[in-house]
Amino acid sequence: MGWRAIARSSIGTSHKKQQMPCQDYGDYCISNNVIVGAVADGAGSAKFADIGAKLSVKTALAYLEEFQKVKPYWQERCRPHPEQPAREMFTEAVKKVVTALQKQARGGGYSCQDLACTLLLFVATPYWLAAMQIGDGFIVVCSQEGNHQMLFPPDKGEFINETSFVTSANALSEMQVRVLTGKQKFICASTDGLERVAIQMRDWTPFPPFFHPLEEYLGENSNPEKEDEYIMNFLESDRLNAQTDDDKTLLLCLYDCQ
Repeated sequence: MGWRAIARSSIGTSHKKQQMPCQDYGDYCISNNVIVGAVADGAGSAKFADIGAKLSVKTALAYLEEFQKVKPYWQERCRPHPEQPAREMFTEAVKKVVTALQKQARGGGYSCQDLACTLLLFVATPYWLAAMQIGDGFIVVCSQEGNHQMLFPPDKGEFINETSFVTSANALSEMQVRVLTGKQKFICASTDGLERVAIQMRDWTPFPPFFHPLEEYLGENSNPEKEDEYIMNFLESDRLNAQTDDDKTLLLCLYDCQ
């Protein structure tokens, strides 16, 4: 019984052609039956977007992991969890991220905007989930009953390819937060490189056939971090690259009740 998870990224074909690094990053940590996850997508216009994405994820995870250790009520089964405490937690996480990015920029002698990235975070127990999103990308969850839902509407801005970043002046006002009670069997956090294959654009709902094989993969592998061939083959497949040329990141989590 417990969480199984894996986080993997693959460079987009457009970045390969331009000899650019992957600007996505995702990671997670598990402690005391609580999983904390983060995914970031560096802004295409940011000179050091890859550094910004990785630093943002690492900083946010470090804060959230420590937070849930010193706040035991986050692990209580039946206590209702209103949105405001979660918003305060995520607000502090974003502030930590911005501070880390500013420090990195000062040390490198460049602008903080050169590290701009989106950011998706979540904290989940077997009984509830709290999540936030700044910018595009998506978080999809599946309940024990098998119902998929996307937690947040897409942040696309007024113009094409426009979105919010953690370094934006309005990042905290644009931050979306949600708390779900009830047992969530499966969580998928991803950058927008997979939107057009995972999300039905006509109504912005999850496309279940995309997620079912990923759930089955986690269910069949007791240690997905060491058995990642399926995920990497999928992310780097010609079939997928024919539908998106962007960097792609998947953070997959499954709660095994057995």
